[in-house]
Amino acid sequence: MGEKADEFNQYRQKMNDRLLGADNNKVLKRIFNVDTNAYLEGALPVKTKEMLGLISSLVLRCDDCVRYHLIRSYENGLTEEELFEILGIANLVGGTIVIPHTRRAIEFWDDLKQ
Repeated sequence: MGEKADEFNQYRQKMNDRLLGADNNKVLKRIFNVDTNAYLEGALPVKTKEMLGLISSLVLRCDDCVRYHLIRSYENGLTEEELFEILGIANLVGGTIVIPHTRRAIEFWDDLKQ
């Protein structure tokens, strides 16, 4: 993975450790647990779930979420051809406000492939 992906993963891990290290926050721990379990293999393969997460993240305009799901999709074999179809659907559903997030997604994808 590229430099941007490494920096993102390091920061994400550091802050997740901080968030989950608070013993008195059962709500956050439960939310993280549900999130983790939702993306496990099931009736839908992990790759499909990550692609759905990517589309949702683009439509909701969450760049951190987009990066996370790009990494996970890449790790699960997402091709560039599939990525551009995903980007098309996200922009169709989300409208032109998604275009800036699409640009950043492509930049991050290019970094992932390094």
